[in-house]
Amino acid sequence: MRIRTLIVDDEALARRGIRQYLDAETDIEVVGECGDGLAAIDAIAALQPDLVFLDISMPEADGFDVVAAVGADNMPATVFVTAYDQYAVRAFEVHALDYLLKPVEPERMRTALARARAQLPARPDDLAARVAAVLGELGSGPARRHVRRLPIKKAGRVILVDVDDVMRFEATGNYIEVHTRERMHLLRETLTGLEARLDPNGFVRISRSCIVNARHIRELQPHFSGDFVVVLADDSEVQGSRRYRDGIDALFG
Repeated sequence: MRIRTLIVDDEALARRGIRQYLDAETDIEVVGECGDGLAAIDAIAALQPDLVFLDISMPEADGFDVVAAVGADNMPATVFVTAYDQYAVRAFEVHALDYLLKPVEPERMRTALARARAQLPARPDDLAARVAAVLGELGSGPARRHVRRLPIKKAGRVILVDVDDVMRFEATGNYIEVHTRERMHLLRETLTGLEARLDPNGFVRISRSCIVNARHIRELQPHFSGDFVVVLADDSEVQGSRRYRDGIDALFG
């Protein structure tokens, strides 16, 4: 079986290096290269690769944004490529997300390819949970990163939504409703995975199914049994649970 492979990295030199390794493998067919996350989202949908080498740190949309926009259920087998330090690498190892550390070493590439071959055609179905777990660890250490813009597939294209413009995120089935003042978008991601990528100083989870942008909170109203109501700047009201009251208190206490 030929393994159809996509290379995604914003550095041309890095793409060239990965391709040189892959061209030497008789069962690998490189079907495309992308220099940014937005192009990768389109390429994954169009090319349907079996395997993706996915750079984490890219402008506009990074590797984690690509996973979120494509949907973990639709992602091919993925090898993340990272220049993060050893603290972050430990998170990848603990949660069994395969990775290559830049600069890529031949022995490490051979290991990654062996794991990819073992995964195919049965790709692990818990990618979303693993990515969320890694993001949770990165959020507490020196490699901390917070998403600034969300790539969202809409009407056959990808649009970028600034998280600062979002009033609230609400989980609905397998999607998240992304509410801005002007409109609502649908993002295929788990709320827990998204929460790990948001700045905790700006966003707060108020219930099992809702995260609000603290910058747009206009009023807090008490409700029954310790629950509360959050009134946002667009006049929308969302119910908060007493189980999540500590998060609100930490921001405004």
